Amino acid sequence: MLETLSRQWWAVALRGVAAVLFGVLALVWPEITVFALVIAFGAYALVDGVFTLITAFGDQTGERSGDRDGRRTPGRRAWLLARGIAGVLAGVIALIWPGITALALLWVIAVWAVVTGLLEIVAAFHLRKEMRREWLLALSGALSVLFGVLLIVWPTAGVLTLVVLIGVAAIAFGVTLLMLGLRLRQMGRPDPAATGHHRRPATT
Repeated sequence: MLETLSRQWWAVALRGVAAVLFGVLALVWPEITVFALVIAFGAYALVDGVFTLITAFGDQTGERSGDRDGRRTPGRRAWLLARGIAGVLAGVIALIWPGITALALLWVIAVWAVVTGLLEIVAAFHLRKEMRREWLLALSGALSVLFGVLLIVWPTAGVLTLVVLIGVAAIAFGVTLLMLGLRLRQMGRPDPAATGHHRRPATT
């Protein structure tokens, strides 16, 4: 699973960029209407889900080539598939239901945040033996769960409070994903020392 994430680090980073942009939009446009917030969230959730699915299916080449971990990859990729599907569903629901009320929108976002956050925490647990900074993934999952729980226990918050909360949470989540993506990019680079050692001609 780590190899899959490393090869698709750019998809993880782009998810972070999308989250930051969504959060900034919410904060710089505090008087945003519920309709506009629904469209913005739907677009963000859809982009996040699509890039998560790209990450999940991005390692097909390595799997076909007979990697020794190929048999375990599908099972480990299940959390990515589940997270991507959750994002796409949340995005589609928001986009095809633009007249959704503020309370209904709150529940859609809350459920999406909790489900995706729990999936990322589970993934971080499985990655703890493969990468040092798996806590970045766990942190993004914890932030997502905390955000969802806050929405559930605070359903009477005004639209302005809701928008600010969504904006701050999205930026924090996005920055964490960007850090994780850059970390995965570094891990995916070949080690020059190891490469040079491998290419050293044999002596007789």
